[in-house]
Amino acid sequence: MRILTTYLYPSAGTASIHGADIIKDPIKARQLIGYLPESVPLYGYMNVEEYLRFVGAARGLSGARLKERLKWVMESCQLRKVWKQPASELSKGYGQRVGLAQALIHDPKVLILDEPTSGLDPIQILSIRSLIKSLVQDKTIVFSTHILQEVEALADRIVIINEGKLVASGTREELSRKVGKPGASLEDVFITLLAPQGVVE
Repeated sequence: MRILTTYLYPSAGTASIHGADIIKDPIKARQLIGYLPESVPLYGYMNVEEYLRFVGAARGLSGARLKERLKWVMESCQLRKVWKQPASELSKGYGQRVGLAQALIHDPKVLILDEPTSGLDPIQILSIRSLIKSLVQDKTIVFSTHILQEVEALADRIVIINEGKLVASGTREELSRKVGKPGASLEDVFITLLAPQGVVE
């Protein structure tokens, strides 16, 4: 995730974001990405509006366009209730929503989310899932998680990586066929691919 977002330089190979090479044109790649890290980057002394206005300005937004995007993220991320509230006083769920809002403020082509539902209660998880699903019509969304329920609920294409190496990729149906268990749950697929020999038995 950090390589895709240009936070880390790859030891080998490269990747591109909508045609922008992350090595040859990292600035362009960053402009196309909205990133939510696992730890939401909030400034506790700012209220929600101030923080998102700051992020928008850092992303090059100003004037009417900034005002338009602030209104959009406030409504889309359901932040009206906490709009003037200091970030330090937000619940975990609202903090995650503000994190998504900062990733969306500049209307990126690609949204990269690192453990977007980690640490949330069941109601907050459903709320964040719903928000993510509402964005798939016009954005490419890449998210990482170790929670298989989240993969089942959100992903239409799955990539399994173990110790930095690609193990398998495809839809759930494709992966279940790959392990010789058509229709198997993602948990079964995961265990078949990654469990040490003898553990499954």
